[in-house]
Amino acid sequence: MSKLIDADSHVAEPAVVWREYADPAIRDRVIQLRRSPQGRDELWIDGRNLATPNLNVAATCIPGAMSDPEKARAATWDDLLPGSYDPHARIADMDREGIEATFLYPTLWLLYGDISDPEVAAGSCRAYNDWIADFCKPYPERLFAVAPLPLQSVEGALAEMRRAVEKLGFRAVFIRPNPFNRRKLNDPAYEPLWRQASDMNVPVAIHGSFGTRMPSLGADRYGHDPFSFHMICHPFEMQAACMDIVCGGVLEKFRRLRVGFLESGVGWLGYWLDRMDGHYEKMRPYVPWLKKKPSEYFLEQCFVSVDPEERTLAAMVGLGADRCILWGSDYPHFDCTFPGLVEEVTQVCSTLPEVSRRRILEENTARFYGLR
Repeated sequence: MSKLIDADSHVAEPAVVWREYADPAIRDRVIQLRRSPQGRDELWIDGRNLATPNLNVAATCIPGAMSDPEKARAATWDDLLPGSYDPHARIADMDREGIEATFLYPTLWLLYGDISDPEVAAGSCRAYNDWIADFCKPYPERLFAVAPLPLQSVEGALAEMRRAVEKLGFRAVFIRPNPFNRRKLNDPAYEPLWRQASDMNVPVAIHGSFGTRMPSLGADRYGHDPFSFHMICHPFEMQAACMDIVCGGVLEKFRRLRVGFLESGVGWLGYWLDRMDGHYEKMRPYVPWLKKKPSEYFLEQCFVSVDPEERTLAAMVGLGADRCILWGSDYPHFDCTFPGLVEEVTQVCSTLPEVSRRRILEENTARFYGLR
């Protein structure tokens, strides 16, 4: 592939984000790491220490750390790959792998939903978006930022979308799949968000994370168990978000809207499309706003990202989903394969038809993010 595009990679925010980019009035309340007297990095959000003994936050961006408990316990933010926070080092890693362009999501700022105060949430998103815009400036054709939206306030989210796109030049925005203010994503309160994204031709990515204090499916049963909770939190929340957006009528109402469901794999998609279609056929009076099968809406307007180790990829391609599957490296997080990102996904895609490989590794990402 001559123009391999990474649909979902990450940065690891350096201290400058909260020390220099955040408004001084809220600087102590935005997301940040603080070094403890014992030499451990502790995660602080909205003035609260949210570090836990189960998971050293630094290990989330050090490949292999989670499989080595001693390495994880000793790790600090200083041990990160330089490409996590330095754009020039990032480009060197991309060149090493053969990646033409990448779309960047945060790491710490994935947890912005843990902030309850709408003003602090908005200020946190502004600080991060200003910093990541500067991060991308040296390589505007290769590094692309995706803006978190402070959905604690719909008005705040609308304002930040406009600012990020019109002033900072971003091509996409993202929100978490978890409920903000106990609202599902098809809540009428969010119609202005979907309308503005559609009118501005801005794709909306849904990107969750492990470790949030937001309401999460399965947290009551598995929240104390990092192994189990990490396994379920991404796909469970994405399936719920997908159901809300597709079956809840968002896509029927906004036919130009593009939505991506990221970092949860693709294996759940075939089952979920079948289940949504089955309920549509048997319980249609409960969803009178839908004019066609849920699977049709999804395959026309939605995207989903594959994990390179997934053995179900060929089956999803067989269902016709190769037009909406993206590849995301998850660099530099602990579960990515670096070096070897491109080698891994190329091997996974090697048995697919050439047209499907081209779509997954290049064309679909370009279409989702509006590069073409």
